[in-house]
Amino acid sequence: MNYLLLIYTEEKKFAALPEAAQQKMMKDFREFTESIVKSGHYRAGDQLAPVSTATTVRGKNGKAIMTDGPFVEAKEQLGGYYLVEAKDLDEAVALARRIPSVGVTGGVEVRPIVPRTKEA
Repeated sequence: MNYLLLIYTEEKKFAALPEAAQQKMMKDFREFTESIVKSGHYRAGDQLAPVSTATTVRGKNGKAIMTDGPFVEAKEQLGGYYLVEAKDLDEAVALARRIPSVGVTGGVEVRPIVPRTKEA
């Protein structure tokens, strides 16, 4: 089954880390990615640009309205994701726990991907 590991981070917290800590975290992310590629769990993943570059589209009175920024006011922002294949939720959560930013600048939401039916 496929799971989306949504990486939430506090951009300000990451920016406040010493440069050496930031570089170590990025190195740890590269190593984590390499490990899940080798194990066969990896399907896709990317880091997202800072939240200041986001645009949100909402519907209002039957019209699409665009606004700058993320879709909700929150302390943590979506910073990236991994799409992984895991045998079950427990295995997906075990992978999520290994993501380097967990407990440092944010958390990871684990969401199952709903398989498409042949009609879709």
